[in-house]
Amino acid sequence: MHKTLGMNVEAMIEDLRTLVEIESPSRDVNALTASAKAVAAVIEGRLGGQALIVESEAGPHVHWSAGGEPKVLILGHHDTVFPLGTLARRPFKVEDGRATGPGVFDMLGGLVQAVHGVAALDDRSGVEILVTADEEVGSRSSRALLEERAIACGAVLVLEGAAEGGALKTGRKGCGTFRVTITGRASHAGLEPAAGVNALVEASYQVLDIAALGRPDVGTTVTPTVASAGTLDNVVPAEASVSVDVRVESADEKERIETAFAALTPHLDEARIAVRGAIRRPPMPESASAELFAVAERLLPGIEGKAVGGGSDGNFTAALGVPTLDGLGAVGGGAHADHEYLLVDAMAERANLVAGLVRTIQNA
Repeated sequence: MHKTLGMNVEAMIEDLRTLVEIESPSRDVNALTASAKAVAAVIEGRLGGQALIVESEAGPHVHWSAGGEPKVLILGHHDTVFPLGTLARRPFKVEDGRATGPGVFDMLGGLVQAVHGVAALDDRSGVEILVTADEEVGSRSSRALLEERAIACGAVLVLEGAAEGGALKTGRKGCGTFRVTITGRASHAGLEPAAGVNALVEASYQVLDIAALGRPDVGTTVTPTVASAGTLDNVVPAEASVSVDVRVESADEKERIETAFAALTPHLDEARIAVRGAIRRPPMPESASAELFAVAERLLPGIEGKAVGGGSDGNFTAALGVPTLDGLGAVGGGAHADHEYLLVDAMAERANLVAGLVRTIQNA
């Protein structure tokens, strides 16, 4: 068996294969139920004890505790963005130092590294692992539980994939999605175009107004992403909708953007606008990770930290004031894409980093 830094890499790869080959698309409760059982079995097989299956409307979460006074929460998710059938087209494999397959990087590899990192500890007291079923779709069913355990433990290690070059994620933007619905009035585009209220034209005005809300100089991006309008090519469209992705670095910008969306007004007489959505993941400031990142730097000299645009459940725990370090999972890339991959040679090092962080937190 190939062992590196005290870790059995072959065993890690086999656990990763087990999880990847049970597909777990978000919102598919049956698939997620099978996946949760597999996650629980891997945890119990490596760490002993009982991994509890926590049922929710989004699918089962998995919670394991070593017992003793809670000190550190290891946080991850087992849902993926890939639909059933992806595995047949893109099966799990390892070649040229890379593991590939749906979810290897985001974030099944991180789960495996966490479990093997904890397994390397002689003392596991105070360690909890929570693996949720709905992170990719907003964490609505898991947020209360993960926040409760984060507060109880007082420190959070998030096993999402690493940033570019293997860097840890020391800050994250707050993120949310807004949906703007425009209601106009249909009419015949040839006979009575003036009798209608063109929802598509109104949507065009709104897209320009919305895009102008961005402030890249302070890290705020406002990006219209999906639009739809109309029914037939000879009918003035009565309905249109626009979806917008928003990312912010500060609470002030969160408030500004939400206020601006609520204040959107029509340009065309008789057009009506309705807005749904919010920035549901608050920003994760770099101050939340500073203490834990300093520990990581001591354990693995030269490791970098980066603030990134994407959100994770670490946004929620950091917003509670709980020290949170993210990006501790797989080193690789291609999250949410067909070229997703994990670097096998980094697995042992990252598992050891988790072990070192846990040990330091336990002894603090």
